[in-house]
Formats: sequence, structure tokens, C-alpha cells
Amino acid sequence: MKSTILAQFLLVLLLCLYGESAFAADYYVDAGKGNDAASGHSSDAAWRTLEALNRTVFKPGDRILLAAGSRYAGQLAPRGSGNKNAPILIDIFGGNQKARIGNQKARIDGQGQVEAPLLLRNVEYWKVNNLELTNEDPAAGKRRYGVLIQAENCGTMHGIHLSDLFIHDVHGSLKKNDREEGFGILWENSGDRTQSRFDGLLIERCRLLRCDRSGIGGWSGHQDRRPGYWFPSLNVVIRKNLLEDIGGDCIKPEGCDGALVEHNRVDRGRQRAKDAAAGIWPWASDNTVIQYNEVSGIKGTLDGQAFDSDDNCRNTLFQYNYSHDNDGGFILICSVGKQTRDGQVTYIGLEDTTVRYNISQNDGGGGTPPYERRPRIIHIAGPMRNTWIYNNAFFIRKDISTYFIHNTPYRGWAEDVHVMNNILIAQGELKFDLGRNTHFEFMKNVFFGNHVNPPADAGAIAIDPLLMAGGSGGIGLDTLKGYQLQAGSACIGAAIPIPGNGGRDFWGNPVRPDGPACIGAHEIAATHKTQR
Repeated sequence: MKSTILAQFLLVLLLCLYGESAFAADYYVDAGKGNDAASGHSSDAAWRTLEALNRTVFKPGDRILLAAGSRYAGQLAPRGSGNKNAPILIDIFGGNQKARIGNQKARIDGQGQVEAPLLLRNVEYWKVNNLELTNEDPAAGKRRYGVLIQAENCGTMHGIHLSDLFIHDVHGSLKKNDREEGFGILWENSGDRTQSRFDGLLIERCRLLRCDRSGIGGWSGHQDRRPGYWFPSLNVVIRKNLLEDIGGDCIKPEGCDGALVEHNRVDRGRQRAKDAAAGIWPWASDNTVIQYNEVSGIKGTLDGQAFDSDDNCRNTLFQYNYSHDNDGGFILICSVGKQTRDGQVTYIGLEDTTVRYNISQNDGGGGTPPYERRPRIIHIAGPMRNTWIYNNAFFIRKDISTYFIHNTPYRGWAEDVHVMNNILIAQGELKFDLGRNTHFEFMKNVFFGNHVNPPADAGAIAIDPLLMAGGSGGIGLDTLKGYQLQAGSACIGAAIPIPGNGGRDFWGNPVRPDGPACIGAHEIAATHKTQR
């Protein structure tokens, strides 16, 4: 009797101290030496197959450890959920401790026979590290992914973290058609009985190579803004990832509120898609921050930009990014809009886009003719409200002839576009096409070089801005010192103060909200001239 009471007391004590994780276990899998008849609870008694894992319902604090360098075919679709204090971990054991940069990751090959080699469905609080995932399919089938994360009719799913994954050769459909296009990593949330979404989705330090159609993104069944329908995912962070040779779009958060996309490197997007695609862009999302990213080599002019502020978005911020050598330009800002039969715009699908303290070098060159659309650095299309483009630096080399702004209707025209305090250097030729829109405001921009028909600008400067070495940027944000101002530049202290400017320039120097301030992406606080 006393032993029973003691055992119950110890059980309660463990639960109080450690919660459910007090009963957590480690599960080892080794494709080379394992045996599914073993216990699975040590490296010497490891399981052999993914099927053994898929039959198990995991508990908070459990760890799934795959042998470093081991290879598996099929799909890992684990069940069970962790909790906030005790997530479930997938990682590797043994091998080189520097597996993140070596070839020691555990590899799962979908072989085109499954939708994704890693499926996380209706689970929460999982951390997944150090896997290599591929899903080759010669037929380029529909719904092929590297990682598929689903929340359907299950409410809010928390705490999904993907880190240090290598995802490559995913042969999904190249057709952008909602839920058919392929992705390296896709999250999707839906539910006609219970609205579902993600809270605390983190994707960091992953490498994606040769993924079709797209790299990292989401699909949401709750992006309708009518009362009772809008149910965005929260705290989505996409950080420090490397994406190379992506078939279409590269990073595309959808159906989010407060998503953060930062410190990513994107090289060569839209390499195989025939429809519109861009580098990094939100869709049906609010309060998105896109910062400290580098995007280059986006192919073609449909759309072909590094960045895009797209339809059904509110309050999107692009800051401290580096864009270079993208055929379609630096940024697309677009909205579809809706019209009545008499042409009256009844729906404005994009509001409050801010583009500040970015550097664009040799964008909008168009690539190889024939072009799908006119080459341009900034493309503004359709009805939108309150767009601010300020304190950026733009440079094009001698062999580029392109439009700085190309403005087109899309069931309506843009309203309230403010272009201020930017540096435009054209060694080649920069043209301007503002369309029929009369709602552009140009103020205190620098037009240096060959500008064809520049717009009226209150306070325009047409002399050399005296950059350290404009056009000298290489690979990496740390190569951009050439876009800093020299002493004696006419840009110093000449900008129009803009309240709410973020408080810092491209390099982290403080920027006063009430001026005086500098034109361009560089602030020299100590040497301001008196503003005229």
C-alpha cells in the first residue's frame, strides 16, 4: 500500500515539475543497421524504416533521431503534438557534428510517389532539423513538394520550426493554379467546419535548389475579408534561407498577418515557369515586413522583379534590401481591382505599401528578347492607395535602357503614389511612363545621367550625387559601401523629412524623423548641411 502511494506521489511530482515531457522518449532510426523489431530507443536498437515512425504517436518532448548520412524512400508523416515547453524534435545522430554544412543530413527521397517526403498534418510544436529532402518526378506531377505542412479543420496550430534543411530537385507542376503548383516548402491552412491557421511558423537557414514551381510559400483558404472569413496565420518568420534556381516564385507568404521575411538570399528565380513570377512577395497578407534580403537573377519580364507588393495586402514594408540583375526590375506594386460596367472602381485591393532604404543595381535590363513585357525598374499596375517610395538608390550600367517607372491600368489606376528622396543614376538610359494617372508626387529626387522625359519634381537635383562608387555592388549586402555619400554631396541634408521613416538608414545609421536628412539610402548625421 505504501509503495503504491509513493509511486502515485512520484508520478504527480514528475508531472508538476516536467509536465508531459517527463515521459518523453528518444526514437532512433538507422536505414543501414536498424531493425523495426527492435525497441528503437537507442542507437544500438534503432528502427530501420520510416514506416515504424509513421505508426507511432509521439508525445511532448520526444526526439526522433535519424542516423547522419542515412537514406530513406517514401514519406515521413509523424503523428502527435508537442507543447510550448516540450516540442517534438526531428534531428540526426552520429556522424560529423558539422552536418549543417556537410553531407551528413538524413535524406528522404519522395521519388515522385508521394506529395512530399515530409508531411506535418494537423500537428503542432515540432522542430525539424538537418534533413535532406528531394522529390524527383520525371512527369512533373501536380502537388509535389519537399515539405508540406497542413492545418485543416483543426483551429490554430502552433510552433512549427524548420531549420537547416536541404531541399532540392522537387519536380512539381510549373502551373500557378492555387493548390497545384509545386513548392520546396508549402504550408496550407483550410477548413469548412473549423477555421485553421498557423501561429509561430519559422523557416530558417534552409537551402532550396532546383525546386519547381516555387520555393517557400503558403496557401490559405481563409483570405476572404468578409466578416467571419478572414483568419490569417500569425508570427510567420522566413529567415536566413538560400534559394537557388527556382522554377517560378521564390518566397511567397499568403494569408498572413505580421509575417517577417528577412536575411534571405535568392539567386535565379523564374527559371522555368512560363507564367508570371517574382522573387519575394506577399499575397492576401497584412503588416508584412520584407527586409535585409538579396535577390538577383530573376528571369524574364513576366513579372521578373525581385520584389512585389500584391493584391489583397495592407501595410507592406520593403526596407534595407539589395536587388540586382533582375530582368523584370526591382519591384512590382499591383492590384487587380473591380469595376462596374461604367468603369467605376469598386474595390481597391492594395493599400499602404512602403519601399524605403533599398538599393537596386542593374535591374530592369530585360534579359534576352523578345520580352514578355516592357523592361522597367518599378512597375505600378492597377488601383491601389497610399504608396511611398523614398530614400532608395537606383543604378543602371551603360548597356541598359529601361523605364524607371512603368504605370499601367488593371481595372483602374493607382492613387497617391509618393516618390521622394531617391537617387537615380543612369549610365545607360532611364525612361518614364506614368500612364494616364495624375496621382504621382515626385519630390527631391536626384536624376543623374541619361534621363528621358523625367517627371516634374519639386526640388529635383540633376548633378552627380557623389556616391563612393555607385554600381560597384557584388554578392552580399556587405559589398554596398559604394552607395554611401561622399563629403560634399548635394544629397547631404537636402531630403524632405518623412515621419515614421524607420529611424535608420541602409547601414544602421540613425535617421531623424524631423530632418534634416540625406537623399538616398545613406545618412551622414555628423555633416548635415543646413537645409535650404
